[in-house]
Parts: sequence; structure tokens; C-alpha cells
Amino acid sequence: MANQLVPRQELEFQLYHALNTHELIDRDYFADHSTDTFNAVLDTAEKIAEELFLPHNATADKHEPTFDGSKVTMLDDVKRAFDAYREAGFIAGRYKFEDGGMQLPETVMTACASYFMAANPSTTAYPFLTAAAANVIAHFATDELKAQFMPRMLSGEFTGTMALTEPHAGSSLADIRTTAVKQVDGSFRIKGSKIYISGGEHELSDNIVHLVLAKIPGGPGGVKGISLFVVPKYRLQDDGSIGQKNDISLAGLIHKLGYRGTTSTALTFGENDDCHGYLVGEAHHGLRYMFKMMNEARIGVGFGAAMIGYRGYRYSLEYAKDRTQGRKAPNTAPSDSAVPIIEHGDVKRMLLAQKAYSEGGMALCFYGARLVDDLTTLSEGEEKQATQELLDLLTPVCKAWPSEFGPKANDLAIQVLGGAGYTREYPVEQCWRDNRLNPIHEGTNGIQALDLMARKLWQSQGLGLRTLQQRVEIDLAKATSTRTRALVAKLTPYLGQLQSIIGHIGKTLQGDQQAAQLANAQCFMNVFSSIVMSWVWIRQAIAAEAMESTQNGSDHSAFIQGKLAAAEYYIHWELPLVQRDLSLLETIDPTCDTMQPDWF
Repeated sequence: MANQLVPRQELEFQLYHALNTHELIDRDYFADHSTDTFNAVLDTAEKIAEELFLPHNATADKHEPTFDGSKVTMLDDVKRAFDAYREAGFIAGRYKFEDGGMQLPETVMTACASYFMAANPSTTAYPFLTAAAANVIAHFATDELKAQFMPRMLSGEFTGTMALTEPHAGSSLADIRTTAVKQVDGSFRIKGSKIYISGGEHELSDNIVHLVLAKIPGGPGGVKGISLFVVPKYRLQDDGSIGQKNDISLAGLIHKLGYRGTTSTALTFGENDDCHGYLVGEAHHGLRYMFKMMNEARIGVGFGAAMIGYRGYRYSLEYAKDRTQGRKAPNTAPSDSAVPIIEHGDVKRMLLAQKAYSEGGMALCFYGARLVDDLTTLSEGEEKQATQELLDLLTPVCKAWPSEFGPKANDLAIQVLGGAGYTREYPVEQCWRDNRLNPIHEGTNGIQALDLMARKLWQSQGLGLRTLQQRVEIDLAKATSTRTRALVAKLTPYLGQLQSIIGHIGKTLQGDQQAAQLANAQCFMNVFSSIVMSWVWIRQAIAAEAMESTQNGSDHSAFIQGKLAAAEYYIHWELPLVQRDLSLLETIDPTCDTMQPDWF
């Protein structure tokens, strides 16, 4: 079927109509670019994704990597796709020219990522993790470590991972046991075990650079005692060439429900007491450094979830147009012709929901990418600080909302296909399996809810929340048509309720009902994210109407009407569902908190 990836019309709408990305070329940092160069980069991404990533997506799912005790083997197609990606410069695309990058906006790189994530999320994970790990080294490592590792990571000669999770600790990083003992030469000896390390072993690159969280003996307890280390698979010699293998061993590969083409590994560091690691930044500040990668990864996870949801949506849309079944009232006689199932109201409902979830999640993460571009180009000052706080506030939402509703979109895609959707002969079941990882990794969605309610709302005296409120007010004021003003009118009462419930939560978190309210953190995530998504959809609706006034011809008419209908669907059908959560938060419902283990 056609259009399995992303129509250019959608990306151009997000970039040039919803976000005005073309205006970035007026800023000195991006002045060497033009919309022509942006579009040329998109052309390259689309071509590589369609020709080298998409064809082996299903094959890599069926024939996942294997480990024979000494070597990991995977499809040759993965290596070919990875090499094409790195040779095109995409790993370094967002980096400065002097670092060997293309100095492209984050929004443009996100648009490129849409092709790769829709085509093959498993293979895309390798360069994605590498770019994120390189970013941590770029920001926090010594000049010596940068020189040794960063250029070769950006070229794809080396790949990168983040090694956080330990078998006994899971997301509770305060409880990690991996240790790092300082040596006379300033290096450290790393000892411990890590699990669920994506891309932790493979033959795609000459070296794998692990960013490892560990504790230096004698340091503070809990998260305050965590340090970050560069731990390469192969040590480097004095001249920079690859030397002997470090003391890192692969305990085994983990077999997953989906995302099977990306190796998930259990790694042992220092089994022979000779695993060399190199401190990043200052001792005991590792979690802060790692959050640079984790927050980048969280937005990437949300965007990936939206794109996998989008691929399932596009496939089920094409299927619904082609598949004939049943008749539509009033033409229900046996002699009447069967109609494509897209004519049936309930199928339209499922397709509208998928569109609202996937395109909404896409737009949300694009907005986060645009905030990154602003941070890159703004001078130090109040505006930059407000932008940073807004990005921090929205990051849990960018991760959690698309990764909850992307799989829901895929579930609906399976339903649209009916029995066919439940078979491996059609791709939508793989989309769901691949997407089901996203609510789990990079901080489960429950952790994102706690982070939002207990930390991000109040950070910097609520500057992020105030900045969001200001931007929402500015955008809603742009609604001038009957349809968009009606959407604003629907949303406005919820904005008032949100303000009220945040004040209520602030008081309860300081009292003896704190535990009960924290147990309801997901309720607040539901309320907050649904209101944010309503704003995101109104932004798209306004941009679509503005597009209608400037575009001639009928090519854009259906697209514009589809955006408006999806916005109406979300605010009419999805937004009102938060009333339950508002009630539970208001009454500080204790049900989940007071439930006792032996009652289950």
C-alpha cells in the first residue's frame, strides 16, 4: 500500500505553517541554510528511509539478532542502512559545522527522523542512541575525552549507549551497585552489571561507547553519589587507534515483544577487575549529566511513538479505502453494492482517533524541537530561561502522552483491519508490538507523571507553567473563525479548572495527604496532557486555516479540512474524559494509596 511513511505535505505543514521553521534562517546560527537546504535534507532522509530502512523492517522483526557466545549476528541489511545513515551525515546533523555537523535546526532533524522512525524504528535506534550519547560527551566531558570519542561517534565509526538500569534496581537509580574505583593514572575501574542496554553489543561499528552510571566508594548515598563514566568496548591507544578489548562481557541478549531488531543486552563490567572507565565532568554529578541524554531521549521516544502510531494509521486508512464490506444506510438492500469500510461511522471514528493521537503527538514533539532551536539561538537572559523551563515542563508530556496514545492508535489500526489486523501478514500488529515498549523505557509513564506533578510544576517558582499559560493565551487569541473560536470556547473552562487543581495539589503535597495525592499522579498527567494536546490541536487548526487563506487550488483543501476535523474530534471526544481525573484529584481519592498488598 502507498503512503506507509510520511506525506511531505504533513511535514511541510508542521515545519512551515505550524512552527514557522523557515524564520530560523534569519538567525545567525542558521544563516547558512535556506528552505531549499532544509527540503534537500528531507529528500535525502526520505530516500534512504524508503530504500534501505523500510524493506528490512519486518525481516528484522522475524530474524532478530542472535548471540553464539562470542559474537552477535544480525541481518546485513541493518549494517547497510546504518552506514547509509551515517555517511549522509545524519548522526551529526544538528551539531556545529566545526564539530563536523550540518548545524541544522532540531525541527528539521526531527522531520528527518519521522521518515526513519516510521520506516524502521529498530534500526533507527542505533544512530539515535549514538547522537544522544555524543551530546552528553560534548556538553560535559573533558576536552581530552571529547577529542578521543566525539568525532568518531558523530561520524558513526563509534556508536553509543546509556547504561543505567541494573537487575535489582530498575528505575530506582539511587539503588545502583555498580562501582568505580579511582586509579593512580586518573582512570577508574568499573565493576557491576547493567540490563536492558539497547545497542549494547553488535558489529555495526568499530567501537561502542557506553555511558555508565556508577558510584565511587565513599561518596554520598542515593542519587547524590552517582557519577558518569565513558566506558568503551575497546580501549584507545595513545595515538587514538583502537587497542585491546575492555573488560566488558555480554551476558546475553534479551528477547522482546517488539523492537526486535535493536539488541537489548545484559552487560557485565569488570568481571576480571580490568574494566577501564573515564569520569565525565565532576564526581557525584552523573545523574545530572545523564539527564541531558535522558531528556533528549524522552522527547525522541515520544516522537517515535507518534510516528509508529502514524504508520499504523496510514496503513489502516489505505486499507479502509480499499476494503469493501457491508452497506450504508439507507442503501441496505442485498442488491445494493457493498461500500468501502471507510464509509461506516465507527470506522471513521477509529481513523479520526488515530489521526488525532498520531498527528497530535507529532505536533507536540515538533513544538519541543522548536524550543530546542530557540534555546540554541537565544542569548542568555530571561527569555532563554523561560524557554528552558517550558521545555523542562513539557518533556514529561512529550514522552508520556504520545507513548500512551501511539500504541492506542496502533490498537485501533488492528481493529480497522479486523481479523487481518491480528495476523502477521499485515504490518499493523508489528507496529503495536514495537510501540508497546515506548511507555516503558526512558522512565516509565508513571515516573513521568510523578516528575510532572511533584517537580516540574514547581521548578524555578513555576516559571515553566507561567510561560506555558502565556503562550496558550497568545495562541488562543489567534482563533478568528467560527470553528476555531468554538474550540477555544470548549477548552477555556478546562484552563480554569487546571489552574484551580494545580493550586489544590500544591497545598496537598505539603500536608499529610501527600502520599494519597502522589498515588493519583497519573490523573494529573491525564488532565494536564489532555489540555496541552487541546492547545496543540487548536494551534494546528489555526495554522490550517491560515494555510487555506494563502494557498490556491484544491490540493490542500482535504488536508486542511482533515486537520480541522481532527482538532474537533480531540476536543469534543477526548478532552471531556478528564472530568473523572479532575474529580479524583479534587477529592484526593485514597483508593490506590490505601489498598494493601494482601488485599489483592
